[in-house]
Amino acid sequence: MNKLFPLLAVAAVFTLAACDKKTESASSTSAPAAAPAQTMPTAAANPALLSPEKANEKAPEVFKVKIVTTKGEMIVEAHRAWSPNGADRFYNLVKIGYFDDTAFFRIVNGFMAQIGIHGDPAVNEKWHPATIMDDAAAGQSNKPGFVTFAKTGAPNSRSTQIFFNFGDNAGLDGQGFTPFGRVVDGTPVLGALNLEYGEAPDQGAIQSQGNAYLKANFPRLDYIKTARIVP
Repeated sequence: MNKLFPLLAVAAVFTLAACDKKTESASSTSAPAAAPAQTMPTAAANPALLSPEKANEKAPEVFKVKIVTTKGEMIVEAHRAWSPNGADRFYNLVKIGYFDDTAFFRIVNGFMAQIGIHGDPAVNEKWHPATIMDDAAAGQSNKPGFVTFAKTGAPNSRSTQIFFNFGDNAGLDGQGFTPFGRVVDGTPVLGALNLEYGEAPDQGAIQSQGNAYLKANFPRLDYIKTARIVP
């Protein structure tokens, strides 16, 4: 499988940390013979997770999502005008419960925290090719607390991975990383996330093995417990 590269070399350090490396090879870390039981909402329990083509509702112009994490709660306010395709995708993912029990698998101190690979490999297989079109920049920037979809070096490659900006990452603005929302309550949660694993978890292994791989090899990762649309 080919390794994905950043969109522009001029901002390689930022793009590398925010890109969606969905096809990276599996980790060389050996998992224990008996992995912990998975607790995420599996496709068997929630068939909607296996139908990306049906998750296509138009989002409200502005909506809020309550995200309950292992480090507390926060509210993300999404604005469709900032990134129409991104906001629509986020809205639909939340509605079907996609983010429940998903890990903050990639955290770069001072830069961003990334999430969005599902814990069930069967779900990842369906969503891996379910990409959306890029959005034109709409005046918002990747400032602290803003939320943006990750992407590969290719155009129109956003799918399910999002990242929360820790720092001023305006260098990403011109590369198709258009923010669709921002944290309006609970910002301290981001600062409390466990940083010890950095970028060690392998995205290819998460895609193919799900939460079993993460919980066996990176047991102290933080997770989103639930994400729900709220008034």
